[in-house]
Amino acid sequence: QVQVVESGGGLVQAGGSLRLSCTASGLTFDYYTMGWFRQAPGKEREGVSCISRRGYSTYYADSVKGRFTISRDNSKNTLYLQMNNLKPEDTAMYYCAARQSYDVKCDRSFYDYWGQGTQVAVSS
Repeated sequence: QVQVVESGGGLVQAGGSLRLSCTASGLTFDYYTMGWFRQAPGKEREGVSCISRRGYSTYYADSVKGRFTISRDNSKNTLYLQMNNLKPEDTAMYYCAARQSYDVKCDRSFYDYWGQGTQVAVSS
């Protein structure tokens, strides 16, 4: 049974940093493309950043380029999202997603497995 569990969210002031983690079990982690998505109240879930199986290819939404960094440690079955210079508009529930694939896409319809999310709130 595949399980995806996010952690690391919290409340931070604008300009601060957080690091999200996502641990996956029940799968061969380095066979899976991984992604971070977020959903703010009243808005659709959007792709934030996604990464290929071995980490050689990454994608970032324009709104987070230069501020967020995605990475993975396949030896630990863990995905990370380092978020720096956070802004109030980054406030959302952040979700981790997985798809067994050689491709990298940051479209929510691409992914098969999802975590329950971790809340990020940025105060101004």
